[in-house]
Amino acid sequence: MTPRQRFVATLTFGTPDHVPFDPGFGRKSTREVWHRQGLPEHVTDVDAYLGELIGIPADPAVEKVPLETNFLMIPQFEEKVIERRPPPSPGARGTLIVQDWKGNICEISDEFDVTYLRNPVDFVTRSWIKCPVDSREDWAGLKSRYDPMDSRRLSTDFISRCDALRDRPYVTVMDIPGPFWQLREWLGFENLCVLLHDDPDFVQEMTEFWQHFVSVMLGRILPHYQPDFIKVSEDMAYKEKPMIGPEMVRRFLMPCWTAWSTQARGAGVPVFEVDSDGHVGMLIPLFIEAGFNCNSPLEVAAGNDLPAYRRLYGTRMAYRGGVDKRAMAAGGDTIVREIERLRPAIDAGGFIPSCDHGVPPDVSWPNFVRYSQLLAKATGCI
Repeated sequence: MTPRQRFVATLTFGTPDHVPFDPGFGRKSTREVWHRQGLPEHVTDVDAYLGELIGIPADPAVEKVPLETNFLMIPQFEEKVIERRPPPSPGARGTLIVQDWKGNICEISDEFDVTYLRNPVDFVTRSWIKCPVDSREDWAGLKSRYDPMDSRRLSTDFISRCDALRDRPYVTVMDIPGPFWQLREWLGFENLCVLLHDDPDFVQEMTEFWQHFVSVMLGRILPHYQPDFIKVSEDMAYKEKPMIGPEMVRRFLMPCWTAWSTQARGAGVPVFEVDSDGHVGMLIPLFIEAGFNCNSPLEVAAGNDLPAYRRLYGTRMAYRGGVDKRAMAAGGDTIVREIERLRPAIDAGGFIPSCDHGVPPDVSWPNFVRYSQLLAKATGCI
């Protein structure tokens, strides 16, 4: 099987030759720790090196074709440092007040720079000062940055790229910010929650705008190219409960999800995934109703019990993630027990086990290698 066939067969409860091997990834700070603990300095492709180290046969090298679609605001805000603040005490670090590309004003440690807020280079804690939408006037200006017919949203050779991707052997994904995620980006989390109560019609106006924008984009893309999975990012749950309840989910979010899932399924996209940190137990029935058939990353520390979800929802929902990063950090018998806990779900299908978020720097390189060996055996890769 090709990686693409294996991925789709696994998440649609087919019969793959084995479950895909996906241990997770370490961001910059994690890789820096790993280089001090045994990962050779010259290694930049950790996945390839790890596979060679534990004996996973490499897939044939294939030049990948980037599609280059753009769901982001056009134009973006200028990334800049507004103020540099000195350390509050000897030995402490200073901070930067910065504006990111989305128009947010926030404070970050001066060990980083504003580009760290563009991509998930590392784990960056920030304090929010101002978001781009404080009023309806702000909203009117921001909307103009989301013209779905802007020619810059698709590459100039879009059709030829689609043709080149048609018989690809590798997995491709299309990432879409979900309505909760996108409104939080515009308003800030606290302001969004207040607005849901104080001015729900304004929230609905924004979610309907976002539904239309994404639907038009999908209408431009899906007739020519079908990704193997579409991932809708939401991050809408805390440790024990979702950030909003089922009634608000039904009113504000489900119309978007249902419209997009209908478009995706109609175009032949096999996996339609929702990604949310936190405890999603109350949300999974709503995800299923809206047309999602996969969920990630199933954080164990938030109380998610993947084997229990499998018993409750059967083949109506597949999963990616679900391996407790705390067990990976502990290593030894703890990670052995963690993989054994998940083995029935692995064997039942519809599950690609992986770290339940980015791999943090407290997971040592020896423990990551050991965990990867156990994972490779449990998934039938070695």
